Amino acid sequence: MDREALGQSDAAMAPSPAPPLSLLSAPIELAGDWGHMLPRAADQVVERTRHACLDGVRLVSDRQPTRLRVDEHPSGSPAVWLHADGTSMAWIIVDIGERDWSKLAYQFGHELGHVAANSWQADAKPAPPCQWLEEAMVEAFSLRGLGRLATSWKENPPFAGDNAFGDAIAEYRETIIRGYAALADSQGLSRDAAAWFGDHRSEIEIPGLNPFAQAMSRTILTEYEAAPDCVEALGALNRWPGRTGVPIAEYLKLWEASCAELQASPRLPVRLRELLRIT
Repeated sequence: MDREALGQSDAAMAPSPAPPLSLLSAPIELAGDWGHMLPRAADQVVERTRHACLDGVRLVSDRQPTRLRVDEHPSGSPAVWLHADGTSMAWIIVDIGERDWSKLAYQFGHELGHVAANSWQADAKPAPPCQWLEEAMVEAFSLRGLGRLATSWKENPPFAGDNAFGDAIAEYRETIIRGYAALADSQGLSRDAAAWFGDHRSEIEIPGLNPFAQAMSRTILTEYEAAPDCVEALGALNRWPGRTGVPIAEYLKLWEASCAELQASPRLPVRLRELLRIT
């Protein structure tokens, strides 16, 4: 065999390089106190929730972690721990009861949404005036994931014979959505989103998942369900100096430009601009 043929043969036999890790494929490790749960039970729920949230979503971000840590704390609020150790690990904190799988999926899904929105590195500190909007988007991301998890659990539960728990997850989700629908009605969001924003702007732009962000999350969930490519736009968030600390008109403009740069669908920022009549 001549050298050229030998070189071609070697190239054909060489293994293909492994695809880069993404938010969907990065290894997950559990930390903290998970109590007396069945071995690997929490691992399975977290992994199933990740797939429910991300399967079929184009992961466009150029800032994806290579590892995920899910840390169970006995008290405190769920969060993404912005650790400054220079690693590419996203660190999620949850606080759940013993084997409270619905709550675990809900909390993990919300914080996973923040990671998808590039809010996991040390410089990702929440800031007004637009943090409320990120909170609304990742809350909707979690609720979307819960719906998909409920369906998959009923069809193929992670624990043998546990199909019926899919109904419990679905009811947990619906209870949250009903509460947010009531908020949207009482605040006026259901009637006119732009008037709602204008009338309540000083209250809306308070950081965190405040009642106005909760109401808006239901509106965004509707957008996710009507046009699934809206979800991929989360990966284009917060890739500019100032992150959520810029006024909403600039925030949406920067987000649309980031979508163009990453070739992500701009449908969600465009739709939010229309709903709130932001020029």
